[in-house]
Amino acid sequence: MALPPTIPTSFVPHPGGATPKRYRADFTGAFAFFAYGVLGIVVILALGVFFYGRILASEQAAKDAALQKAESSINPQTVTEFVRLRDRLSASKQLLDAHVAFSQFFTTLEQILPASVQFDDLEVSIGHGGTPTLKGTGTAKNFNALAAASNSFAQNGTIKDAIFSNIKINQDGTVAFAISATLDPKVIAYAPTALASASTTPTAGSTGSTVASSSSATSTAP
Repeated sequence: MALPPTIPTSFVPHPGGATPKRYRADFTGAFAFFAYGVLGIVVILALGVFFYGRILASEQAAKDAALQKAESSINPQTVTEFVRLRDRLSASKQLLDAHVAFSQFFTTLEQILPASVQFDDLEVSIGHGGTPTLKGTGTAKNFNALAAASNSFAQNGTIKDAIFSNIKINQDGTVAFAISATLDPKVIAYAPTALASASTTPTAGSTGSTVASSSSATSTAP
């Protein structure tokens, strides 16, 4: 029995629906490209560090050779002499820093001491604490001259805490006194520049200068 002509003997099935195709991004290739790039950068950096290390090593070797050459050319006797000279200069500086010089003190005293006041005895001593003290006796023309000396000491500041005691009037009308005070350590320190300027600069009160210079002064130090 033959089939009707309208019925096909074979057919091709069609897709079930008109679903759009989905495209997936391929990250594998991009990641591989990035990894190769990083690897290339690392290799370049490693080569740079290697060659830079070689350059530094060659420079160090050259400097070591130059240092050895310089050390071999040094005379040990010359080095010993320089070391001795340095030690002597250091010792000299220490001695000068600790040296006591009364020239600046007497220069200051003749500048501030009135001409009508003189010292008959003057003693400067340095205690265990390093503070210089002043003790002495003297004679003033009158009480006004003694007050002027006290004001001069207070204004100058190098002779501090001056105390006048044992004040009495002599038969000739002059005033005898005793003094005790502390001194600024700088006024008895060694200062060559200050001494040079003081010797070249004229000072006022030349009469007071003569009196201060002629008065007997003793210095005691522990």
